[in-house]
Amino acid sequence: MAALTENDLAAVDARLAATDTLLATEYAGDDGTRQPVHTLYVPADRYDPELPARFGAQAAEAVAAAGGTAALAEAVGLGHLAEQLAPLVDAKLAQEPIEDLRLDFEDGYGARPDDEEDTDAVLAAERVAAAVAAGVAPPFIGIRFKCFEAPTRRRGIRTLDLFLSTLAAQGRLPDGLVLTLPKVTTVEQVEAMVSLCEIFEERLGLAAGRLRFEVQMETPQLIVAADGSVPVAALLHRAKGRVSALHYGTYDYSASLQIAAAYQSMEHPAADFAKQVMQVAVAETGVRLSDGSTNVIPVGDPDHVRGAWQLHARLVRRSLERGYYQGWDLAATQLPTRYLATYAFYREGFAAAAARLDNYLHGSDATIMDEPATARALARFVVRGLECGAVTADEVRTATGSEPAELVRLAHPKLIAKEA
Repeated sequence: MAALTENDLAAVDARLAATDTLLATEYAGDDGTRQPVHTLYVPADRYDPELPARFGAQAAEAVAAAGGTAALAEAVGLGHLAEQLAPLVDAKLAQEPIEDLRLDFEDGYGARPDDEEDTDAVLAAERVAAAVAAGVAPPFIGIRFKCFEAPTRRRGIRTLDLFLSTLAAQGRLPDGLVLTLPKVTTVEQVEAMVSLCEIFEERLGLAAGRLRFEVQMETPQLIVAADGSVPVAALLHRAKGRVSALHYGTYDYSASLQIAAAYQSMEHPAADFAKQVMQVAVAETGVRLSDGSTNVIPVGDPDHVRGAWQLHARLVRRSLERGYYQGWDLAATQLPTRYLATYAFYREGFAAAAARLDNYLHGSDATIMDEPATARALARFVVRGLECGAVTADEVRTATGSEPAELVRLAHPKLIAKEA
């Protein structure tokens, strides 16, 4: 006969009710939507609907001048996969060269007269709407406005207001709309952005919760505050579910720590520390992570171009291995190595991941006994590779014996509850 009564169990439930709510609401996990592999930044006034296709063509021309995609793969240490990678990367540059495009009104745009920025903010919204209507917009697109520090606060908010108001007047907001709040120093700045989102939704006739935003982690005050707390973790839970991603800002953060310019890098130990704190903060919250950029651009002298491509490919791979599945790009000529390195990462791991998934789902190999958490990780890996074009749906079906949709549900089990 059991020692515990229903009253005893009910008392435990009552004691842990707050924990149950916390886990269900604040640690709900990834929502299963696509995450882009990169964000490409361009000054806002240089954007037009043809820019993605133009950048894809420029990237392809740079690769052709270097001897072709297979030759570039060889040059960056991926010659063993050159035959597999070349057609996939060539197709990507032709069909979807940019996954996420950010029209920059901050550092890449600079300080300009108010009337000029007003005009550019309205024009940017009109051009984004036109691109979406024509079917030529990247899957994700939006703006980075100026930060909420006192000197630029009102200018940044006005640009955001003009952009959103104009975009809303054009019709339905793009599904892939992304807003980026830079140089965040305190949780209060994030809360201010949340308040603005609520006002915009009410006054522009948008559904509650429609507007979300990325936070750029560019200051040490977000890692350790004056009181010793870790604001980058707290801000996620005080943003009412509106923070979609944390992006690491390589150069602002490095400069804040007085790291000499020659040593500012995505792989500096200080960068790794900050990104590890970010990674722990977002775990199971559903908030995505993005690494920063390298400012060494593949243009000019052939030797410099080759070295810049090698550096970029190595840094992309390094980020992926550390669980940062997205990063920043600053030029068209970084696109080839973004996709080469990303596709190589997924293709190199695909066969083993697919075999283990086949075994987990169908019992094809009795020598491996993966746990559910590991199976979810394997499925997420394969799904990410599929979403970015590194592997095909037919390859997934053949290697795993499952439909891609089944793997998506395995990767994100909470989708099943939503579907139900």
